[in-house]
Amino acid sequence: MGHVALDAVDSTNAEGFRRAPGLTGPTWILAGLQTAGRGRRARPWTSPRGNFHATLVLQPAEPPATVALRSFAAALALRDALVALTGLPDSLSLKWPNDVLLNGGKLAGILLEASDLGGANPVLCIGIGVNLIAAPDPAGLGPEAVAPASLLTETGHRITPDALLHALAPAYAAWEETFQTEGFPPLRDAWLAHAARKGEVIRARTGTRTREGVFDSIDHHGNLILRMAQGTVAIPAAEVFF
Repeated sequence: MGHVALDAVDSTNAEGFRRAPGLTGPTWILAGLQTAGRGRRARPWTSPRGNFHATLVLQPAEPPATVALRSFAAALALRDALVALTGLPDSLSLKWPNDVLLNGGKLAGILLEASDLGGANPVLCIGIGVNLIAAPDPAGLGPEAVAPASLLTETGHRITPDALLHALAPAYAAWEETFQTEGFPPLRDAWLAHAARKGEVIRARTGTRTREGVFDSIDHHGNLILRMAQGTVAIPAAEVFF
């Protein structure tokens, strides 16, 4: 895989789309600082120096629904890399659809953005942000949001962005190979093995609708399976609250 290192950029995902036409293969873009980092639903993502801000740029040929399943590959790879660097497997869990938690706090977020999927020039940008040394102020988050966590504060481990990318890139490559050769089932099984709050009551909010039930599983399309009083439902997209 290729590797581009930048001192500062507005957004590594935005840079990924700008560079995509000139790329000949999968490429990681790592930035020391983001000035306009963003998370899901275009929310600002705090991106100070010392934290990890990177994007993997791919040019996948599969249909959009298949491409979207790479969010699980990215989450698994990130957890693998962090476990390898910290030796703390029991402290790291996965929150549907694609957050990584440390001792129950949000350590990392993953944002997939794509263009022209199924077309002549498909681009997928997998943006990954990790609070290596600093976490955002909880006061700036919603009252139901999972509290943020930083690796340094929670564990005392000081890991550089370069060191994390050195572990993350091969970890992702391994899950990508599994995905391409065996499909989603092994990713689903591995993800469920590390899922946060599985078997517990959670809330899933889609737009103005909130549904509460037991987090039962994820299906073979990556949908959240919620067991409610009136039956089991599959939810393709939602914000999850504990």
